[in-house]
Amino acid sequence: MTKKEEENKASAAYSAKDISVLEGLEPVRRRPGMYIGSTGVEGLHHLIWEIFDNSRDEAMGGFANDIEVVLMPNNRIRVTDNGRGIPVDIHPKTKVSALETIITTLHAGGKFGDGGYQVSGGLHGVGSSVVNALSGYMYVMVHKEGGIHFQEYSKGKRKAPVKKIGKTDLHGTIVAFEADPEIFSEIKFNLPQIVGHLRQQAYLIRGLRVSIIDARDYTGKINDEDVFYVRELNLELPSSTYYFEGGLVSLVKFYNEIQKPVHKNVFYCNKDVDKVGVEVALQYVDDISSREMAFANNTFNPEGGMHVTGFRTALTRALNDYAKKNNLVKEGDDAFTGDDVREGLTVAISVKLREIQFEGQTKSKLGSVEARGAVDKAFSETFGMFLEEHPDDGKAIVNKVVIALRARKAAKAAKDSVLRKGALEGLTLPGKLADCQSHSAEESEVFIVEGDSAGGSSKQGRDRRTQAILPLKGKILNVERARLDKMLSSKEVKSLVVAMGTAIGDTFDISKLRYHKVIIATDADVDGAHIRTLLLTLFYRYFKPLIEGGFIYIAQPPLYKIKRGKEVMYAYSDEEKERLVGKDAPEIEVEAIHEEGEPEPTEEESEATETAKKNSGKVSIQRYKGLGEMNPEELWETTMDPARRVLKRVKIEDAQDADRVFDVLMGTDVPSRKSFIQSNAKLANLDI
Repeated sequence: MTKKEEENKASAAYSAKDISVLEGLEPVRRRPGMYIGSTGVEGLHHLIWEIFDNSRDEAMGGFANDIEVVLMPNNRIRVTDNGRGIPVDIHPKTKVSALETIITTLHAGGKFGDGGYQVSGGLHGVGSSVVNALSGYMYVMVHKEGGIHFQEYSKGKRKAPVKKIGKTDLHGTIVAFEADPEIFSEIKFNLPQIVGHLRQQAYLIRGLRVSIIDARDYTGKINDEDVFYVRELNLELPSSTYYFEGGLVSLVKFYNEIQKPVHKNVFYCNKDVDKVGVEVALQYVDDISSREMAFANNTFNPEGGMHVTGFRTALTRALNDYAKKNNLVKEGDDAFTGDDVREGLTVAISVKLREIQFEGQTKSKLGSVEARGAVDKAFSETFGMFLEEHPDDGKAIVNKVVIALRARKAAKAAKDSVLRKGALEGLTLPGKLADCQSHSAEESEVFIVEGDSAGGSSKQGRDRRTQAILPLKGKILNVERARLDKMLSSKEVKSLVVAMGTAIGDTFDISKLRYHKVIIATDADVDGAHIRTLLLTLFYRYFKPLIEGGFIYIAQPPLYKIKRGKEVMYAYSDEEKERLVGKDAPEIEVEAIHEEGEPEPTEEESEATETAKKNSGKVSIQRYKGLGEMNPEELWETTMDPARRVLKRVKIEDAQDADRVFDVLMGTDVPSRKSFIQSNAKLANLDI
């Protein structure tokens, strides 16, 4: 058969019977990633955001002022609001309750016509139905017009018609759902992530009360038909409540509370431009990082979008104009760039649009073009006035930007010097780097190890074809408050920058990354943890795309080597060790490993060891405290062998919270760091 005949046969075989028609919510279950981004942790939490957003939209419209989110036992999430309540009367087109129509039909809700929401942030009107489709069980209880109406669902389909189950004097909606384990690989909700997201929402709507309750360990029974707000039961459960009258100004002050402000007054504007509501609050602090938070219809946009573009353009223009007009810069000086004016800036930008367009279903980036012009115009008019009315603040801001400009030029000179040196030496890599043979970044990986002893073992034990080793001497520079010129004067940091291949600063190019796995391998002690934190600070501040792209990993070397006769096993935690040899196993010979400077065992300890040897010689346990204690074979089979090793990928769950934690732990505010450590001490996993 010729190729043409084969093509004709294939064409004839493709007919109407090959076209699949998915009914109801089946498309969501078939392709959940199209609707919630992924079926991993982010997608799982997105279910909460969608249900919460519906309640929040009621608050945005002025119909609700109290929302409660409860983490219930068995992975159930319960969201309650005191809004108008979802309509329960018969829908004229579907001939069933409007409640059932909204929860079981895609693109059904009050976000498409003129009679519903003027402004909303839900998932294009499909949020509740998507959550229903991806839940093994879900119910909605509506308090409305004196009656309590109830309906249950499973995997997107109703279990029975809507029914009235009682009377009420309240108004609002209760939604509870259980994510379907057939869809999500792991159902484990992260309370700090939930609290951070919902606290942010409370800042965005003045006068809205948001409560979060963790009842996952509660063993009693909560009858939903009798309980509207769980907090009213006074069960003494872990909870948080947020209520802010200051709105975006309160949000900016929250993120700046551990910083030193450059100017006293927080700028704030709230204007409508061409039917687009624009709110902006900002304040500069004595820092080299910037914090930009962007929202569209109260939905957080981590990737920014048109409103951020409009703001950045207006800010750069306004500060250049003000500096020249008031002779705060010299004639012939370089103009401020966007990077200059954003150094040390904390800003919250919020827009509200009637017709909104996001780039992607998860709303991470705003695509509505009209938002750019509206923000530009509203901010330009009000910020210029702010600078004129507060000349001391204006001068302080410009001085901060001038310092940033000078530092940028100095850093560029230092960076160019590093890159020129590399070019003159034929892009010579650091001498301490034992590079791999492969030239394919996709299969290459680099281990950043601590000290010469670990470097020697790992160089001998590695797969030379794909694994490179970069040993670092001691603790690298804390770059949290170090500018690029000072940073590149550090020999260890410079070696790391050159080894990555991406360059740094405004010439950073992730496509030139030499290794697609950058693995931090430090000792399992306090010094090792400190070095790991310093490296993560460097990557977060100057190589954030590597973290966002999933290229940064942390190696998990074993804590114990266990020998039972000729059998050798490795335990990566105390729990695993107990599982392998028993918690109180009597037949254990403890092989004490004493490093230089450590005290020798006491007489009692020696006697105990000898007794153990006499009673048994069958099991020995060696406690590793550093990678340098392992020989090359041990290091390969436990930490470097791709077939057996354990790696942890570094992710940024919440950029703002991550930024704040780095500010606290690595910055200069000692009282804040002390308070953070005291507050989180119980969460620490100490190796004593």
